[in-house]
Amino acid sequence: MNTQEHGRVHRIIEDALREDAGMGDITGDATIAGDAHGVAELLCKEPGTIAGLDVAALVFQYCDPSAVFGPRYEDGAGVRAGEVIAVVRGSARALLTAERTALNLLQRMSGIATMTRRYVEAVRGTHARITDTRKTVPGLRVLDKAAVRAGGGVNHRFGLDDMVLIKDNHIASAGGITEAVRRCNAYLTAHALRIPVEVETTSLEQVREALACTGISRIMLDNFSLPAMRDAVLVIDHRVEVEASGGITLDTIRPVAETGVDLISVGALTHSVRALDISLDFVSQV
Repeated sequence: MNTQEHGRVHRIIEDALREDAGMGDITGDATIAGDAHGVAELLCKEPGTIAGLDVAALVFQYCDPSAVFGPRYEDGAGVRAGEVIAVVRGSARALLTAERTALNLLQRMSGIATMTRRYVEAVRGTHARITDTRKTVPGLRVLDKAAVRAGGGVNHRFGLDDMVLIKDNHIASAGGITEAVRRCNAYLTAHALRIPVEVETTSLEQVREALACTGISRIMLDNFSLPAMRDAVLVIDHRVEVEASGGITLDTIRPVAETGVDLISVGALTHSVRALDISLDFVSQV
């Protein structure tokens, strides 16, 4: 992660701990001696792909700066059910205060990485790469997208300010693809911006119109049938990147990849992911 992303992660952790712990962990303070130290294991209870270990480590260290977090895997590693993925040592009170926040983030990120890996494996041997969307939990996008990378996917734009994506509503408002692209190119020139421009299309006619425009780096084929997608790939003929999008699932993705598209965007990687089952268990306390 770059410096800006690290800043976002720290804010996420601070907000999450403030939300969960409030003025303090009453149960932990009442039942555990202040000088007690503990050792806990993070146990993966089902097979999957791990992501977010460094984030979990930061959570524990926020609650106890002297906590020692020892990962046994790196992000992106596949693990089996029953494997210990990390051991953490520190103040027993602090470990329990950090537990839920650390697990919430680690489980969600690992769930995203696990789902992404399944999609990546489903298109293995083809030219296609799996990419994400902006359908992320508000405030958690930096973690959601890091988890996609850990699972072997690639990131689409992070937000509205790092790429132009001309979609159906922009096209309708501008009066067509040609005018929408012209306006975007004029805006980028006026503001000295050098960022990619992608156009969403819903028909071969629109694909041809987009190809006639200057400054385009990618065309999205939105909800194309497989025959139409194959025709579009032939028409585009490697002049720009091709992205397939629209309700693509694990059951349907392989034929899409075999049409020759460069990218397949899948909102389900982040918008409806199931968290991977990971627990924290004390193994000793002194």
